[in-house]
Amino acid sequence: MAHSQNSISTTRYYEDNAHRLFDQYQSLSFERIHGEWLHHLPTQPGLALDIGAGSGRDAKALADRGWQVMAVEPAAKLRVLGQAYTHERDVSWVDDTLPALKRVRQLSQRFQLILVSAVWMHLTPDEQQRALRVLGSLLAPGGLLVITYREGSDNDERQFHSVNMDVLDNWARDQAMLPVQASRDDDQLGRQDVTWHLRVFRLPDDGTGALPLLRHIIVNDDKASSYKLGLLRTLTRLADSAPGIVMSRTEEWVTIPLGAVGLFWIKLYRPLLIERYLRQAPGQKGYGFAKGDFYRLQQLSPHDLRIGAAFFDPQCAASVMRAIRDACQTILKMPAHFTTWPGSQRPIFDGGYQGLRIREQAVRLDSATLASFGIFRIPTSLWDSMSRYACWVEPAIVHEWAQLMQRYDASYDIGTLHLALQWQESRRDTQQVRRLVTQRLQDPAPLPCVWTRSDLHRQTYVIDHCFPWSRWNNNDFWNLLPTTEKANQAKSDRLPAADVMQRAKLDILHWWQYLDDNETICQQFRDEAAVALPLASPTASLDMIFNSALLQRQRLKANQQLAEWMGIAQK
Repeated sequence: MAHSQNSISTTRYYEDNAHRLFDQYQSLSFERIHGEWLHHLPTQPGLALDIGAGSGRDAKALADRGWQVMAVEPAAKLRVLGQAYTHERDVSWVDDTLPALKRVRQLSQRFQLILVSAVWMHLTPDEQQRALRVLGSLLAPGGLLVITYREGSDNDERQFHSVNMDVLDNWARDQAMLPVQASRDDDQLGRQDVTWHLRVFRLPDDGTGALPLLRHIIVNDDKASSYKLGLLRTLTRLADSAPGIVMSRTEEWVTIPLGAVGLFWIKLYRPLLIERYLRQAPGQKGYGFAKGDFYRLQQLSPHDLRIGAAFFDPQCAASVMRAIRDACQTILKMPAHFTTWPGSQRPIFDGGYQGLRIREQAVRLDSATLASFGIFRIPTSLWDSMSRYACWVEPAIVHEWAQLMQRYDASYDIGTLHLALQWQESRRDTQQVRRLVTQRLQDPAPLPCVWTRSDLHRQTYVIDHCFPWSRWNNNDFWNLLPTTEKANQAKSDRLPAADVMQRAKLDILHWWQYLDDNETICQQFRDEAAVALPLASPTASLDMIFNSALLQRQRLKANQQLAEWMGIAQK
């Protein structure tokens, strides 16, 4: 087993009962104990870390499957028995303990599989959190972390601690690990008061090494301020919510408008500096981008700071443009310049500011306007990873950002910090579309529910997020559809299946045509679709926009493994 060095009585128990425990462990096969998660193992064996290796049963079974195994066991007598049992296999043994795993970490290895079986409950909650952070640093891209732990009475000298499953899952998310499997099972030895829990996590692998690089920037990279995290979160937000903002793409680089980076940057920092006055660097120094125009953003709603937003007041428009300009210049000068490849001084990102004369005149923050500030380039593999894994990468950034701010000022409440870091568009808003539906219903021509074809003149209607708000925060016109209350409740937060989308196509296009014919909102409708949907453009036909929506549906299903809605059975 492996445990805290403070658990002396637990260590002694495993030492004093080594032979009995060896026989007990060997009475149960590897397949019987671990069979339910073995299908997650990659077809190509690699390097495995067996923590709390005990009798060597699991290490031997893995070695027999072609794995190279490092077995960790601090109880000397049990370790000797395990070494004898596995001596003909590719298994090396290490005397080490969680949570530090000091010796293992000195070896500078990364593991495709880490098995922590019947160990976790020996760690205190604080040690559990530290241990998970250490394990995350040892996991190779694409690697699997398997944790089993016991719940039940303690009738011997071993020390057991409670395990909060939700907290464990949150800690894993903070380390950018994906949940793969969870289960609860009876004790294989027949003990009525003992149950076992399984948690399986995976560190995503995009085949490029981009995810370890992201993790390095988030967790390990030196930070003189929050700027590196701010840039990374800005780019992750853009990759996830605005794939259509990409100007060009090669095998090496994705190019986006520099102004889009500046816009999302000021939206991130607005609540931190204007509303909460939260320090973003040590000491009392100011922030290069936070000048008078930035602080005048207090007069605007967070919803105004979005791609496609129009500002008709000349002074307000100029102020917003100058705030974006100041952010762009700071981004290029600071985080983009100092975020470098590990072990070098070479910047990861590239960009160029284009001198822009800002006049007091109405402006729309569309792609062309945002590109007038210059360009920003991101390595393609990094952009793809931020796009695919945003729902796991962003929480890890937010977690690290909150920890960083608390280091700047220990008086900050961690809950307040997380509240301030919430993306300020994280509010479900359908009011404008509700007004449009109400206007449309004044026309006696049928307005069908997109999911059931029922005429909404005769039904209670609601506005449905086609792609569920709880999984993808998007209040764009194209994503808000008129439906019956019954259909909306049946769909809930599920993703419409592909065939459901196809059956609804004509009615979705019918509604979009109504929006596109409305002179006051048609430009916003098209700009939003062009930014949020892959391969869309402001001049695309409605049919092409629908095809882009289908592509986005595939992205959400693949990246987030969302549950699908199969529609309402028609009578």
